[in-house]
Amino acid sequence: MAGTASAPPLPPWGNALAGATGAVLANAVVYPLDIVKTRLQVQVKRKKSDQEPLTTNDAHYTSSLDAIKKIFEDEGIMGLYSGINGSLLGVTSTNFAYFYWYSTIRSVYLSSQAIPKSPGTAMELSLGAAAGAVAQVFTIPVSVITTRQQTQPKGDKKGLLDTGREVVHSDDGWTGLWRGLKASLVLVVNPAITYGAYQRLRVFLFPGRANLRPWESFLLGAMSKALATIATQPLIVAKVGLQSRPPPARQGRPFRSFIEVMSYIIENEGPLALFKGLAPQLTKGIIVQGLLMMTKERLEILFIILFAYLRRVRDSKLQQLANTAAVRAKGVMPIVAR
Repeated sequence: MAGTASAPPLPPWGNALAGATGAVLANAVVYPLDIVKTRLQVQVKRKKSDQEPLTTNDAHYTSSLDAIKKIFEDEGIMGLYSGINGSLLGVTSTNFAYFYWYSTIRSVYLSSQAIPKSPGTAMELSLGAAAGAVAQVFTIPVSVITTRQQTQPKGDKKGLLDTGREVVHSDDGWTGLWRGLKASLVLVVNPAITYGAYQRLRVFLFPGRANLRPWESFLLGAMSKALATIATQPLIVAKVGLQSRPPPARQGRPFRSFIEVMSYIIENEGPLALFKGLAPQLTKGIIVQGLLMMTKERLEILFIILFAYLRRVRDSKLQQLANTAAVRAKGVMPIVAR
């Protein structure tokens, strides 16, 4: 299990499957919060002197509850689940890739130690960052498409593939599917902080515990995610701005860097706007991370039991085959005359 110095009882793909399954279940539960935080993060307050709207949607939201109310009134219940297929696909691929590479890199690190011991905080963060960077390179196109779907106006809703074609046929071409990659690579510090803090808090609060109770896993996941979200919220807002449609006020000119997005937000709303959408981002992150780690811990135990059972079945069949082969070999042995 994570947090121990011994070899992991699950192969990397087993950890990845457990992590991805937990992430999908957790994100599906709180998906409306994901819509709300994205809409809040891409909107820019409009001044009286502005000739063009500064956001891709006509409605302006004053809070998370106001956003939920207006989205429901304007788009119905399905508006709160716009883009969920692409989002869950992205969650599956991102978390599978992350947990796979995290387990692989961590196992390689532990096996390279003369005396195996748990990585320190700095090394834990480095391992998480390396795994996150590899995962982002392969999975960011789904994130770009999902962000576009979540911010599409009511009369311009498109499916996953159509939205992808829209991105590809834009000025950026195929590279548009990797918009925000630099910001995403910087943001690998978020899961790095999250899982690094999780491991450190686990050792500090529950020393020597191989397995945690569900509420303990939830608590550690929530605490670690809260720390990571507050530290990286300005970059999260900038990344969403990069991946969404450019505001009408920019006359179709997309942002070219997260620094440009942050400058635009500060110019129009002030520096505190870099933390807009923090409430739903924190709420969603805490619930998702808590449920993810709680579910992942349970699934890992189930997978360990399943793999142990499958190994016993395999060993039993191999033994039966060996015994059958031995009996047949004995039956055809030549009789040596004395």
